[in-house]
Amino acid sequence: MNELLHELGWSPRWQAAFEQLQQPAWYPARICRETRINYSLLAPGVGEHEAVLAGKFWHAAATDADLPTVGDWVAVDPGDSSELPVVRALLPRQNRFSRKVPGKSCAEQVIAANVDVVVVVTDALVDFNPKRMERYLTLIRKSGAQPMVLVNKADATPPEAIRSAHAELDAMAPDAVYSVSALQTEGFPPQLLAPPPGCTMLIVGSSGVGKSTLVNALLQHECRQTGAVNAVTGKGRHTTVTRELLLLPGGGVLIDNPGMREVQMWTDAATLRAQFADVESLARQCRFADCSHRVDAGCAVRAALSSGVLSQERYEHFLRLDGEIAALEQGAEKRRMALERVSRRQKHGLLRNPSDREELSHSLAPHRRKWQTDER
Repeated sequence: MNELLHELGWSPRWQAAFEQLQQPAWYPARICRETRINYSLLAPGVGEHEAVLAGKFWHAAATDADLPTVGDWVAVDPGDSSELPVVRALLPRQNRFSRKVPGKSCAEQVIAANVDVVVVVTDALVDFNPKRMERYLTLIRKSGAQPMVLVNKADATPPEAIRSAHAELDAMAPDAVYSVSALQTEGFPPQLLAPPPGCTMLIVGSSGVGKSTLVNALLQHECRQTGAVNAVTGKGRHTTVTRELLLLPGGGVLIDNPGMREVQMWTDAATLRAQFADVESLARQCRFADCSHRVDAGCAVRAALSSGVLSQERYEHFLRLDGEIAALEQGAEKRRMALERVSRRQKHGLLRNPSDREELSHSLAPHRRKWQTDER
């Protein structure tokens, strides 16, 4: 196996998928960056280079989530030497880490594909938000990746604040929480310092928590610009403006991601139940199978709340997440119905008047690629 392919995470699984295409002139590559008009790829014998996406992808993709993204493996047609290579096929994904697109849209935004470990960076003071961390962990478990939580700036934070944050996070993600100093390169777990060859790690978190400093420490050189947090608000400014896949010196792959202001749910009821197994166990004892856990009689969840077995904060967060998922599913169903209605009208040539064309534009809006340099 080519050494670069091995470092990038190539495996017999990807090789089998590539061979099924039966295109000996094509070559495999991994997407390392997206721009407004093309992709940057990493491939053996070519290194990092630009490529364009075949037109069929834009026509066949039902949503942006179906388009290639950073971390994806693709098959590339080198074409004529006078033109850019063309991405012809997307190899089946192992997984994808997604959230709901910021704003009112019910569309999925794929942050990265084929990820083994999602590293969430936070601190113990200004950025510390247990509810947001529960959202991150829910999305990570949904993707199938392993979570790793880093409580950064341990060198500049009161020890009691570090201990308190670590204890609270450890209850959410046992054996996956580490107090570190990215600036001093202290407290890093072995898997972060020396990941297995081909292991892909995604770095996420808010702006100002030290992600860029962490990336520089792992790459062992100043690859990312770093910046101070706002002295008044305590919030950070974006120093990373686009997600990018990077090779680590000791092996493994790192995907750096801009700061995320919103972590909206893109998951389902099954994943929610897994994240709140204690509440789900109580819910099975409710008198009614469709209990809303709010005002229904015979609710075991509210009984546990009254007796102190279940905390008020965890109860409210469960209801909030459950409501978000229900709204997401309802919005997705409305969008599906609107698209089907527009598709039928289009098929029968009924899109004649301006109101019909306006409905078509509105229905397809969530499916158009939104290029953003500043993550929300």
